[in-house]
Amino acid sequence: MIPAVSTHPVTLFSPGPDWVAADGLTPYPDAVATMEAEVAAIRAGTARERVWLVEHPPTYTGGTSATGDGLLDPRFPAYRTGRGGQWTYHGPGQRTAYVMLDLDQPHGGVPKRDIRAYVHGLEDWLIAALDLLGVKGERREGRVGIWVADRARGNEAKIAAIGVRVTRWVTWHGVALNVDPDLAHFGGIVPCGISEHGVTSLHHQGVPATLEDADGALMAAWPKIFG
Repeated sequence: MIPAVSTHPVTLFSPGPDWVAADGLTPYPDAVATMEAEVAAIRAGTARERVWLVEHPPTYTGGTSATGDGLLDPRFPAYRTGRGGQWTYHGPGQRTAYVMLDLDQPHGGVPKRDIRAYVHGLEDWLIAALDLLGVKGERREGRVGIWVADRARGNEAKIAAIGVRVTRWVTWHGVALNVDPDLAHFGGIVPCGISEHGVTSLHHQGVPATLEDADGALMAAWPKIFG
């Protein structure tokens, strides 16, 4: 059974991180400011770890590896950000999960202060959540994110993106899972710097999931990876 997660602002307390679902569309600069404050509080020991579930208005964000030629058509607001990676689209119908953990502590199979293992854990988390939703997500060597292969057609597309930042061993930013965004909006960028493969979504894969369904799958899959 996949647990339900409210779409209204709510904190769900658990032995692991708090799960907080934002209501409506959260402007990207507001999300960054909120994460900065939360990360500082976690480092100071005055706040619990958190997974913050957000939906953004149409937005392009460029990570530390993003180049100007990756922004093909800035039809939406574009922001440079301190996370890793290149250009990414955020928008309605996409679930962004901002993960704020203290890596001074181990989390399940992820040892402390191991950023590579942490990113690998995020990949495993997305793959496990997709499995609960009936979609086979896969890694690709040399490519960040989670992919769906259509072996009958001989092609593949990205269904989830990953971009992280770590400040004094507290993580922020996180993952973005395409539930039912307007895939045409990805045409304004070279998604994650990869032009030879497309993007897809749960709906495009024939899974009529809601954001709440995605939230429930992410929550159910969490303890399998992070304890």
